[in-house]
Amino acid sequence: MTPASSSPRYRALAFGINGVHVEAREDGVQQVRTRQDLQAYPERLGDRLRHWAAVAPERSYMARRGADGAWRHITYREALDSARRIGQGLLARGLSAQRPLLILSDNDLEHAMLALACLYVGVPFAAISPAYSLLSKDYDKLRHVLKVLTPGMVFAADGEQYGAAIRACVADTELLVTSTPPAGRSATLYADLAATPATGAVEQAFAGTGPDTIAKFLFTSGSTRMPKAVINTQRMLCSNLQMMLQTWPFLAEEPPVLVDWLPWNHTFGGNHNVGMVLYNGGTMYIDDGRPTPQGMETTLRNLREIAPTVYFNVPKGWEDLAYALQADPGLGATFHSRLRMQFYAAAALPQAIWDKLHAVAERDCGERIVMNCGLGMTETAPSAMFVVQEQARAGQIGVPLPGITVKLVPNGDKTEVRYRGPNVTPGYWRDAEQTAAAFDEEGFFCSGDAVKWYDPERPELGFVFDGRVAEDFKLFTGTWVSVGPLRGRIVQEGAPYLQDVVIAGHDRKEIGILILPNRPQCRRLAALGPEASEQAVLESAPVRAFFQDMLQRLYQQGTGSASRVARALILLEPPSIDKGEITDKGSINQRAVLNHRAALVHLLYEGADAAVMLPQTDIARTLA
Repeated sequence: MTPASSSPRYRALAFGINGVHVEAREDGVQQVRTRQDLQAYPERLGDRLRHWAAVAPERSYMARRGADGAWRHITYREALDSARRIGQGLLARGLSAQRPLLILSDNDLEHAMLALACLYVGVPFAAISPAYSLLSKDYDKLRHVLKVLTPGMVFAADGEQYGAAIRACVADTELLVTSTPPAGRSATLYADLAATPATGAVEQAFAGTGPDTIAKFLFTSGSTRMPKAVINTQRMLCSNLQMMLQTWPFLAEEPPVLVDWLPWNHTFGGNHNVGMVLYNGGTMYIDDGRPTPQGMETTLRNLREIAPTVYFNVPKGWEDLAYALQADPGLGATFHSRLRMQFYAAAALPQAIWDKLHAVAERDCGERIVMNCGLGMTETAPSAMFVVQEQARAGQIGVPLPGITVKLVPNGDKTEVRYRGPNVTPGYWRDAEQTAAAFDEEGFFCSGDAVKWYDPERPELGFVFDGRVAEDFKLFTGTWVSVGPLRGRIVQEGAPYLQDVVIAGHDRKEIGILILPNRPQCRRLAALGPEASEQAVLESAPVRAFFQDMLQRLYQQGTGSASRVARALILLEPPSIDKGEITDKGSINQRAVLNHRAALVHLLYEGADAAVMLPQTDIARTLA
């Protein structure tokens, strides 16, 4: 372990950004950009596929375990061949931006090859959340997606698994499946499509693609209204991947190796991670795990076998991995053997988990691995800012990437960040009204995110996240509550038994919170055994005592009504995807939870004293 008195030692990692330029205007607006210019980038991602198929034809591009447990690999040569064959089949069916490919199912090799083929011949595709088909009860979001896109083909790996959604929503559109067409529904087999002989039309289509060609549509989470289809062009993807490479030059030093589960229907997994691999000639091992009790076992099995060079996850995944690494030095030895960088996104990573990850790295290899993070969104393809220093703290989001201009606009007591650059979307598909509303008069995309300088005297250190402008609210007293920083403090205080928290109090005299418990950790704390119900676990004395103590600390730490948490409820019913309360990555939408659980918020403030946890008492109650 590194002695406490000395500065921690990090595995060497050079960043390609050093310094920013800040322009302050008389109206209080600031514009910020890096001192490094964006270098040339390809016109389309297919150029990188052709490059690596020529330079490293037998290198693995994608791999996934088969039914026998062995890894099935697709090389860059095979990937290019598949892209040409499948692309020919798509062109023969007349697929286009008006009739794109819609992908219902999760990450797999067939999904990857279909996406490559679309990119190669200029047919847009849209991977949508499997939850719209498998978890939804009403299929409203799936119907909305079909209406917006009017697809020419719909793909589902296992046709029968998606059969109910297909029968309910997919009428006359051609259905493509890897296996088991749904009963009573004709379908084309993926193997037949992939066997289509390529003709000269494929290369002609490839030559006709360019920076403005639509590569894909990615849907927003649809937390406050139906999801919007974000247009992603070839320029957006290629420029953003070049920005990433310039910021992280180590990607060019050796081909990146990823072990990754992040869903491709999200920009983090589908653009950032898959794009990084293709752009830099790396290898992606598709991880069929998830940050769940069952899924984590799959992830750990993969990480015991494959050592990544860079690892990405959401905070819940990092938390589970931190505990697994702490308990298993053998896992840590493999995981840290060639790891250059760690990265989290989608939500705040509690400092306690950050510290635990550093501790196990120091135990395993005598040095820390840089933990990185940033800020971005679906509309920026996704990356807009990265931290570019070894030592960072939770909440930092870094500096703008080369080629992006950031505009800081005062908004009440907040500062909204807006973006302009080649990685910014031209708008929302078939939604001119929402597109016009998304940009200001100077052409900057209005993110709705709030930021503030980490140190106004040292702009090279960049920014910290300051919540969402629309999430903040006023108490009855007229005092503003800054939701983002308060939420981060509560999550850190509640680790590891609190997963996330929703802040209430609009037009109330004091702040209340709805606690989303970390259910596996609470079950361990309750020590009631696997047969105990969720309610029994959350009502158990140890769990009640922990959250009561946490609330007491939060109350005492408050310096005024805008920072003092006075009451809380623990949510027994998990957040709902159908209601837009949570994404399938686990991100919580504050407004959606408050809207759909208005009765609980009322009970939080107006109910009997046994319905709330008050700092003056030792009462705790779990409610549905």
